Amino acid sequence: MSRRWFGTDGIRGVANVDLTPELALRVGRAAARVLRSEGPPRVLVGMDTRLSGPVLSSAVAAGIAAEGGAVYLGGILPTPAVSRLVVARDFDFGVVISASHNLYRDNGIKVFGPDGRKLSDEVEFKIEQEMESSALSTGEMGGIEELVGAAPDYVDGLLGSLDVDLSGTRILVDCAHGAAFQVAPLTFRAAGAHVETICARPDGRNINEDCGSTAINTLSSYMEQGEYDLGMAFDGDADRILAVDSAGNAVDGDQIIAILAIWLKERNRLDGDRVVVTSMSNLGFRKAMEEQDVEVEVTDVGDRYVLERMTEVSAVLGGEQSGHVIYLPAGPAGDGLQTGLLLAQAVKSSGRPLSELAGIVTQYPQILVNVEVAHKERLGEAVAVMDALQNERDLLGGDGRIVIRPSGTEPLVRIMVEAPTQDRCREVAGRLIEAVESELGRP
Repeated sequence: MSRRWFGTDGIRGVANVDLTPELALRVGRAAARVLRSEGPPRVLVGMDTRLSGPVLSSAVAAGIAAEGGAVYLGGILPTPAVSRLVVARDFDFGVVISASHNLYRDNGIKVFGPDGRKLSDEVEFKIEQEMESSALSTGEMGGIEELVGAAPDYVDGLLGSLDVDLSGTRILVDCAHGAAFQVAPLTFRAAGAHVETICARPDGRNINEDCGSTAINTLSSYMEQGEYDLGMAFDGDADRILAVDSAGNAVDGDQIIAILAIWLKERNRLDGDRVVVTSMSNLGFRKAMEEQDVEVEVTDVGDRYVLERMTEVSAVLGGEQSGHVIYLPAGPAGDGLQTGLLLAQAVKSSGRPLSELAGIVTQYPQILVNVEVAHKERLGEAVAVMDALQNERDLLGGDGRIVIRPSGTEPLVRIMVEAPTQDRCREVAGRLIEAVESELGRP
C-alpha cells in the first residue's frame, strides 16, 4: 500500500508549488467522502501563522463544502487544539493547515478522525484513492462559517483535564511566532504562573525562523538574562515542546518524558509503569528508565505510531526525543501546552530545579545527520548500506546505537549514531553517509 501524498505527518510540501490550492481542494473533497458518517460531515479547520495558511485552509474548506459538508473555521489554533475540539464538539473530522517545525515557505495538511487521532495509513490511502477520482458531487452544497471561541474553549478544556497550580512559577515562553503565540501565555497565566514571552509576533514569514524548539539557543540566551524557573519553546503548530533550565541548558523530549514518568509513577498515575518512545530516543533515557523500574516500549518514528503502541500496551505516557509528548488521560494527541503544564507542575511540586530533575538522564553523545538522496525509497533494498550498518553495529556492540531511516516528508535519509564519544559518533556517521550517498545517489 504505497501512498503518493501522505507521509508520516500528513501531506507536506512547498506552498503553491508542491502543496497548491488545487491539491488542497481535492484533499477536502476526498476527506469529506471518506470520513462522512450518515449525513453531511461537520468539520473543524484550523491553521498556524504561515502566509499560505488562509489560502490553503479556504481551499480545503471549499472542497469539503462542495461535498455538502458544514465547515467551521477555527482560525489560528495549535494542532492539538483541533484534535481536542473535534472530540469536545462532536465533529466528524478535523483538518490542520501546518508544516509544524518547517519554515514558512512549506505548509501541510493534517487530518484528525472523530476520535481526535491522526488517521491510519489505510484511511489515508482511501483518501488518496478518492483524490484520484474524477467523480463530482451531485448533492447539495454545504457551508463555511467561523467557529467563535475556539481558542478559549481549547484552553478551558486543557486546564480542565489537568490538576495544575503554577502560582509562583516563573516561565519564559518561546512561541516560535507560531500557533501558540496567543494561547500559550493565556494558558500558563490561567494556571497561575508568571509568564513572559519571546517570538510571539507572527508576520506570516517568521514562523520557526531562528526561534522555537528547532532553535533552542534563542530561548537559552534569554534565560541567561533573567530569573526564571524554566523556559519552554514550542514549534510552529505547538504540538511539540523543548525546555530550558534556569542556566540556559536545553532539556529535550527524552528528559521531559523521564521527568514526567518518574513524577507520575510516584503518584501511582503511570499505568503499568511503562512508557512508549521511538527508536530515536537516546540510550541514556532507556538506562535511566531501567534504573527507575519503568518499562520502555519502542516503536517507529512518528507520534501516531507512539499513540498506536500506547493503546496496544495500555500506556498513558509516551513521546519522542523531538518533544512530541502524549499523556492519554488528558488528550489523544501530542500537545506542547499540555506537556508544558505537566512539566512545570512536576518542577514546582518536587521543590527541585529543572536542571536537577533532567539530570536523571545521562545522555550518550549523539549525531543526527540528514543526507539528501535521489532515491530514499530504495533504502530497504540497499544491500551495501545494510551491510555497512551491520558492520558498524557489530563494532559498537552494546556501547552505542545506530538508526537509519527515510524521512517521511522530505527527500532525506536520516542517520542517528550514539557512541561513547562524539569523535566515535562522527567516524561512524561519516562512513555511513558515504555508503548511503553511493547506493542511493545524490539529488
